[in-house]
Amino acid sequence: MNAPSRPQLPMLVTGIAGVPGYNAFHFFRDLYGDQVFGMRQTSMWPLAGDGVLACDSDDPKAVARVWDQYQFKTLLNFGGCCRLKSCESDHAMAHRVNVTGTENMIAEATRHDAQIIQLSVDLVFGGRDGGDYDEVDLPDPVTVYGAKMVEAEQLVLGQRPDACVLRISLPMGISFNAHAGAIDWIASRFKKDKPATLFFDEVRTPTYTDCMNQLFAKLLENPINGLYHAGGPRKLSLFEIGQIVNRVGGYNPDLLQGCPRIEAGPMPPRAGDVTMNSSKLQAAIGIDPFDPWPLLDEFAPDGDDWHYERSDDSIGSEDQVERLLYQNPGNPGLVPPNRQQLWGDRRFH
Repeated sequence: MNAPSRPQLPMLVTGIAGVPGYNAFHFFRDLYGDQVFGMRQTSMWPLAGDGVLACDSDDPKAVARVWDQYQFKTLLNFGGCCRLKSCESDHAMAHRVNVTGTENMIAEATRHDAQIIQLSVDLVFGGRDGGDYDEVDLPDPVTVYGAKMVEAEQLVLGQRPDACVLRISLPMGISFNAHAGAIDWIASRFKKDKPATLFFDEVRTPTYTDCMNQLFAKLLENPINGLYHAGGPRKLSLFEIGQIVNRVGGYNPDLLQGCPRIEAGPMPPRAGDVTMNSSKLQAAIGIDPFDPWPLLDEFAPDGDDWHYERSDDSIGSEDQVERLLYQNPGNPGLVPPNRQQLWGDRRFH
């Protein structure tokens, strides 16, 4: 994509403790400097630095104070709680963070006449044979998290029909705490010589955060409104994603284990094939914004034992994980520092 035009500033990116928010905050901060701010919950105090604001989105008075102080003109609302088990165990928390928090942000964005990009998720669907969901398909979530994201979507589009709501799949990039993202969680298990058990039959359409950031920039330059699917072109099961991280990182292949969802137990429930068809988004912006993840076909598994197939010159490394999986090698962006790089071995709760 071409270099983006300047969006309306100042800009607020919420949910910077999560993968899409953390990467988008650094991407736009690199472009527009101190006119870009990131918001994280007050309890996440180690996530600090220039432009980082501490505010709980479910506190309407605190949210209003922040908006009145900074007068944001663009909102990238990427906050919420996506921890499936936590949402199943605490429905009130799931509603407060994912729905009430969204309501507060949209109210302030409306009061300040700010442009809005809102993220939702493929887990508004429960899964079906072949997946390939489009925007006409009715949501049928199997998790509390998915149900709350449906509520948040409806709230945003009801109050701000000019907003752009993007349903994303797994965002592939680094996270601050080195555990929030799919790559980080899987790699963290392997690094500690611990097994990772992943499902054969939960299928997603992951995307590089590099591609997502470029998409956000394009949508700020040329806004579109309504609901769009924003999944990548390569369909992968969670087990296949584990294979990729295992082989690219050069980890012990015996540590990767697979099972069908039914063997994982009922808590939390798991979706099946929730792959998305993103042709509506492609038509709206005139291009396909997503390269496959991973970009290189040689790193796409072709069997359950694929991650064992290694030659001496193909043994992976953490550096390869960064260059091939965190970044889009066809158009790499910056990789923000994670907690370990910023804090070292100092612990926090």
